[in-house]
Amino acid sequence: MSSLKFRDLSSGSKSLVLIEFFCFAGALLLSLYLNSLFHFVAYDTQSIALNVLFIHAVVFALMVQLSCLAMGLYNSKLRENLRGVMRRLLVSVAIGFFIVSLLNPIYGADALAIELLAMASLISLFIVSAVRYLTLRIDFFGFNKRNILVLGGGERASIIERRMRRDVDRQNFFMHGFVVLNGDADHGIINENIIKLDTSLVNYALEHQIDEIVVANDERRENLPVDELFACKIRGVEITEILDFIERETGQIAVNLIYPSWVIYSNGFASPNHLRNTLDWVFNAGMGFILLMVTWPIMLITTLLIKLDEGLKAPVFYSQERVGVDGQAFSIIKFRSMRLDAEKNGAQMASENDDRTTRIGKFIRKYRIDELPQIYNVMLGEMGFVGPRPERPEFVQQLIKNIPYYNERHNVKPGLTGWAQLKYPYGATENDSLEKLKYDLYYIKHRSFMLDLLILIRTVEIILFGKGR
Repeated sequence: MSSLKFRDLSSGSKSLVLIEFFCFAGALLLSLYLNSLFHFVAYDTQSIALNVLFIHAVVFALMVQLSCLAMGLYNSKLRENLRGVMRRLLVSVAIGFFIVSLLNPIYGADALAIELLAMASLISLFIVSAVRYLTLRIDFFGFNKRNILVLGGGERASIIERRMRRDVDRQNFFMHGFVVLNGDADHGIINENIIKLDTSLVNYALEHQIDEIVVANDERRENLPVDELFACKIRGVEITEILDFIERETGQIAVNLIYPSWVIYSNGFASPNHLRNTLDWVFNAGMGFILLMVTWPIMLITTLLIKLDEGLKAPVFYSQERVGVDGQAFSIIKFRSMRLDAEKNGAQMASENDDRTTRIGKFIRKYRIDELPQIYNVMLGEMGFVGPRPERPEFVQQLIKNIPYYNERHNVKPGLTGWAQLKYPYGATENDSLEKLKYDLYYIKHRSFMLDLLILIRTVEIILFGKGR
């Protein structure tokens, strides 16, 4: 993700953001207009300058949309039915109303009546609910999809079929088909449209209005039609390497397809400098102090609950060695969520429904309360708020041996939350570690302040809806 682009939003989602911005802003202006007609509230809007009214509308829309982003409503792969979407929308509008109410006194004499803000929130809820209903029933944004042709039909190309087989995974494109080339493995593509070209590639692409060709053949030496691809390129057809295509559409890097020259020539993977490291620590330490001031009552209640559940002598915290930046070991501090004999049979990866957790432990893990003591690690500079989750040395050594590029995740500080935690469910196997590594490498490649901010905002959804992992 570049510094100013939310690649987690599809082109359709971006259109939805724009439409809903005007809906939210229009809802505030509509509430003021209706009040001037029917006088629901004793408030004179005539005295407020037109430009100030538009500022009110823009701020209202932005605050509610920021809440929608935090609730995952602009996630292109949100898997919710209409009821789930409406529930998230209701929470988003409520949070937006609360934030705007706090900002309202800043306008001084031009501040709006709270009743008008509440009316605008109610109107916006109805309008945007109708928009969401229509977008779930009708594909308004299909015109933004690209027509994709995959050059290859073997093992490499089959990753697209396996990883993006559902409609929700193909919201950005139409899959036209796969062209089998010499050197492709047999039986790579099973259920997709397989194309046997009886004409030149460029003629076929132009005839079928192909927007993008993804190069994914298994054996490229003497089998890649370079001249044909060049002709397609100069005629406006985009040519994309399969690694870049998967990265763009899934938000992960296909570790099993990486080759050194791709890493060397691709953008990203920038090495952090001293200034960036210093600013990161200042930001994380400042955020840590604020979070500590806000959450200390929750931490106190958690301490009391653990004591009441397991006895006054039961330890509240536990410390565990983890691997940090550059492979340096450090000790994290967490609220204890497992029984005291949890590792009597040796070190084990935590799983989603781990039977070793206590009654209180299940709850605090679900809402990530067990992670709060790690604020101390953040303030020490051992961790950041955003980054790959740190693993135990016992597991890291084995994973480095078995998974290529696994050690690259230690090029940045580990974090309390991360891209992999947003994108992948709880995992306790080596295969799960491989899948999470794909997201971790994507984060390392596109690491920026805006991406960190997006991850932090989206983490709110995980906490509020109990999706901790």
